[in-house]
Amino acid sequence: MQLDWLEDFLALAEERNFSRAADRRNVTQPAFGRRIRSLEQWAGTPLFTRTKTGTDLSPAGEQFHGYIQVSVRDLYRARAAAQEVADQAASVLTVAATHALSFTFFPHWIVDHAPHEPINLKSDSLQACERMMQRGEASFLLSHHHPLLRTSLDTRDFVRVEIGEDLLVPVCQPDAAGRPRWTLDGDEVPHLAYSAESGLGRILAADWAARNLAPSLAVVLQSRLAAALLSMAIDGGGVAWVPQSLAGSALAAGTITYAADDRYHTKVAITLARPAIALSAVSETLWAAACGRGKAVRGSGRPSVAGPDAGEDSRRRHST
Repeated sequence: MQLDWLEDFLALAEERNFSRAADRRNVTQPAFGRRIRSLEQWAGTPLFTRTKTGTDLSPAGEQFHGYIQVSVRDLYRARAAAQEVADQAASVLTVAATHALSFTFFPHWIVDHAPHEPINLKSDSLQACERMMQRGEASFLLSHHHPLLRTSLDTRDFVRVEIGEDLLVPVCQPDAAGRPRWTLDGDEVPHLAYSAESGLGRILAADWAARNLAPSLAVVLQSRLAAALLSMAIDGGGVAWVPQSLAGSALAAGTITYAADDRYHTKVAITLARPAIALSAVSETLWAAACGRGKAVRGSGRPSVAGPDAGEDSRRRHST
């Protein structure tokens, strides 16, 4: 049995589609299928069932999933801990950040909180950043967060602190008179939408459902990148919901304008998440600085334990 098989299993359990899971694992679909069958032979039972809409976990697979998700995460954490003990990474702050915040919030925030430390910034979609955290490839995740959106880090294994606020706002190209080229009060408008792996898209969907908002939209383009959607909106491609922190300069310059009133604005927090276990000394220093200016947040019905003493609490848990 190989670690690759377990990672294949987790990818298929999340994607529920052999083709997408194989692409994510960078292997051909036939090779991916053989590895899944090898794992099932090792487990002694089918772990997946075929359905009309894709692939689902079997009852045995559901039970297997709970154990394997924890085991794989702990293996990667053990590797990261060993590297820190060997002084290979102890002095470097490794931060995963979603694309939009990498461009806007992160540069100023990290200068304020860790001006003299070497930084390894890993920028990607929320889904990819969460996987980095689960595997121990980053000590922190900087992302937008909303209480209606439950993520894979909303467990007892991670803690989170709010360090800023933002808005997701609908923007589009203005007409010659400076008015929005499209408004959400009219017929279907071209929608520059987020793809499935984007956390911002999932936040919007959850917020609209909770508030019974159903704007008349026709998707003309999808991207996981808020910056790409903003660029398309500036060029007149349609209406995009982007972080106000990202759109501020374009709004001030008049190259875009709001496509609707604040009823269609979605408030989001900017949060920093970390594992509950103890981190390196430099990482714990950054966490203490973040907690000193931030506040605990509640995510998806579970309170996040965060505050100036969170690092010490995690060290006590780690040592017992």
